[in-house]
Amino acid sequence: MESIFVSIVIKIKKNLIAILMILFIIMLILYSKSNIEAAKDGVNIWINHVFPCLFPFFVATEILCNTNVLNILGKYLEKITSKLFRVSGEGAFILIMGIICGYPTGAKIVADLRKQKVLTLEEAERLIAFTNNSGPLFILGTVGVSLLNNQHLGYILLISHIISCFVVGFAFRNWKKGILYSQNKMVEKESKNVDIKNFGEILGNSVRNSIKNIVHIGGFIVLFSVIISILNTGGAFKLIPNQIRKICFGWND
Repeated sequence: MESIFVSIVIKIKKNLIAILMILFIIMLILYSKSNIEAAKDGVNIWINHVFPCLFPFFVATEILCNTNVLNILGKYLEKITSKLFRVSGEGAFILIMGIICGYPTGAKIVADLRKQKVLTLEEAERLIAFTNNSGPLFILGTVGVSLLNNQHLGYILLISHIISCFVVGFAFRNWKKGILYSQNKMVEKESKNVDIKNFGEILGNSVRNSIKNIVHIGGFIVLFSVIISILNTGGAFKLIPNQIRKICFGWND
């Protein structure tokens, strides 16, 4: 009897993704009306809030990554970032942009620089832990003013958020401690210079890459809007206390 139970569990584990997808499709059909509305809400959030906020930052950071800004910051901030976070000077640029622009700019820049082999795998792992942060507009506007109705609390949260970035970065400085950031540089950083001749090409590539990334983000927003709608319609969120539900999701009985 026990062996039969174990074999069933093993089969479920092997086919867990397929089972979940079948259940997801069934829920999409059963709750089609609420799911369509949730998808529309997700698209609305993406078009009216996410796209206009993130797209300009994405384009700007793409262009900056094709200039000498990274090399300049890396040269002057190498000593600070290596002592604090055990990463190269480029980490300062990623941290600054992550704080100013908000999610998911920090993660995107880390991924881009990793693809360009400017960062080692160990550096990227350390940086991703503390550079992908919430933006000041979201903390002050959405959380402080809209949710908490208190701008002063928004400033407190923003300062706490920034401090926590540095604390997490310092805590992760010993991640894979035996591997120094300077020992695994795969390639020498090329000197880049954007001028009138190649600016059009770089701008076009930056826009295309930014649109690709922003569309991916929109897809995730719509998908998780539908998943949340299914859980809500199915009654899963009724197990969560009303006050927490109101703060996290804006729902109230």
